Amino acid sequence: MNFHAAKAFVLDKLERELSDKLAYHGIHHTLDVLYTIEELCYLEKVNPYEELLLKTAALFHDSGFTIDNKEHEKLGCQIACRHLPGYGYTPNEITRICGMIMATKIPQNPKNYLEEIMCDADLDYLGRDDFYDIGSTLFKELKAYQVLQTEEAWNRIQVNFLEKHAFFTRTNKKRRSPKKQQYLKELKEIVSRYEKS
Repeated sequence: MNFHAAKAFVLDKLERELSDKLAYHGIHHTLDVLYTIEELCYLEKVNPYEELLLKTAALFHDSGFTIDNKEHEKLGCQIACRHLPGYGYTPNEITRICGMIMATKIPQNPKNYLEEIMCDADLDYLGRDDFYDIGSTLFKELKAYQVLQTEEAWNRIQVNFLEKHAFFTRTNKKRRSPKKQQYLKELKEIVSRYEKS
């Protein structure tokens, strides 16, 4: 499989075709997930072949946004199925990559270890120092698509989301969960003040 050619193709596609309204799901998010995959593969001791499959899934996982912001995982799989054979990926490899892409659909539902790594990379920011900065870009995007309008609604969604979310890998349970719990506590504090007003 020619990973580098597939990478060049999909990054060019994202650069040209993603909507400006995607403050969160832009090319920067795809690159962040790719970088996190590399980090997790190193820390989890994933073999080089499976790391290439994961990195390919990371690059294609939000490519469906070039078509529509609904069902983007399924659309991303269609893009992968259409283009990856041309880069030497086998049907079996593409099936595995699509499994990783589909696992990122919220609520996340990974069926195997590689899918778990993919899910943790996609939501890695939930336990990182840039949580609030990245969260604000998602709030901006959701407002642009008229999913929600107020900061109160956003903070309530975040509390609900963080309460339900769990990291899967040993690495992220250790390095991300404590900070994520701290953010949940802070957001619950903010939300509790709304109810008093």
